[in-house]
Amino acid sequence: MSARPFAVFDIDGTLIRWQLYHAMADALVKFGIISKDDYQSIVTMRMSWKKRHSPNSFSDYEDVLIRLIRRALTGLEYETFANICTAVVERYQDQVYVYTRDTLNRLQEQGYLTFAISTSPSELVGQVASYYNFDDFSGSRYLIKEGRLSGKTQLLLKSGKQRQLAALIKRHGAVEKGSVGIGDTAIDIGMLEMVERPIAFNPAKKLFEHANKHGWDIVVERKNVVYQLKYSHGQYLLSPTDSGQTSIF
Repeated sequence: MSARPFAVFDIDGTLIRWQLYHAMADALVKFGIISKDDYQSIVTMRMSWKKRHSPNSFSDYEDVLIRLIRRALTGLEYETFANICTAVVERYQDQVYVYTRDTLNRLQEQGYLTFAISTSPSELVGQVASYYNFDDFSGSRYLIKEGRLSGKTQLLLKSGKQRQLAALIKRHGAVEKGSVGIGDTAIDIGMLEMVERPIAFNPAKKLFEHANKHGWDIVVERKNVVYQLKYSHGQYLLSPTDSGQTSIF
């Protein structure tokens, strides 16, 4: 059997419309693991970000979120953690972007190996990957001791995504010719640099700047329209999507 090209997808904010890790905070409150008072601090910071109070409002929100979730998960029974992950995935697994969902389906039909790589816990990523028939996946690991989360983690930050992608390529004997990658934030840059066709999807500022510098394709999905921008002769031009037209659904 000949080697197959691969396509790698970020999950949070790229395939799934919301951040699964952020959704976990909501579920931890529902399960009574994060107090309502602590959750209010998350809501306050989330609204500050949504109102765009400052350029750093999103990172400030994430700092509070990560700190509270880590504290809540430390010592939690793994079975409870797994149940929470299942509840989060069941709620959000169908809340996806049309462009990335359809691109994933099209590439799978064309025989591509498809990989999902996310900084969210592997328990979340694995369920999404199974639901959408990815060939393999990688996520952050929460270490377990005596049936409980120890508080120690192996997060896919900085160079983590490209290391995991390299491992998946090797494991499956995938070829880089024709490879595709789709991500939405700066954390995805290293991963996207490893593919033949990187796509910045609804890119955050740093990813947009990097894509612009290197002439990567940019795709924006807003309401019921998908805009694809292709770099040509020093500028971006509105271009048909892979389906052959500017997509309106």
